[in-house]
Amino acid sequence: MGRTAGAALLAVTTTATGAAIAPEAAEAQVAYGSYVGIGAGIGLTSDAATGQGGGVQGVISGRYRLLQYPVSLRAQGFIFGGDFAFVPTVSYDVPLSWNTDVYVGAGASFVGGGGDDPSIVGDKTAFVVQPGIDHLFPNSNLVAFGNAIFAFDAYRQGNNMAISVQGGVGIQF
Repeated sequence: MGRTAGAALLAVTTTATGAAIAPEAAEAQVAYGSYVGIGAGIGLTSDAATGQGGGVQGVISGRYRLLQYPVSLRAQGFIFGGDFAFVPTVSYDVPLSWNTDVYVGAGASFVGGGGDDPSIVGDKTAFVVQPGIDHLFPNSNLVAFGNAIFAFDAYRQGNNMAISVQGGVGIQF
């Protein structure tokens, strides 16, 4: 066997062996799934006509992750400190690491109570956009969550946008 044939055989053997034992590229997938948690939300805006709607409310938050897709069903309930509000969204999740992902969701806010103290997401049903981040603490079932809600045309009188920021801690299930 000549030098050229030997070099070619060595190259083919090396390439075939390398391909056979090379590990597949790993895709980042968030290491946790669904959770339920509690926290607080702060209203950054208020009704332009009445000046009401800013403030602080308690938040009950939940996420159900669809395992085959980078999509989650999320919901937040706002309690205390204003009218009750419920905000369900569907989000597209992007993993940053094994413990952290960011997302953007879209949905609606539904406000109940009809009182004089609007929730931090307004005082009427509105379309919402919700960017956020979730982080799983290593070696635990604790998840930290944080997000913002932009509720368009969220006030009956002022017709302006309600913006709120939420954060809290949840338990993975």
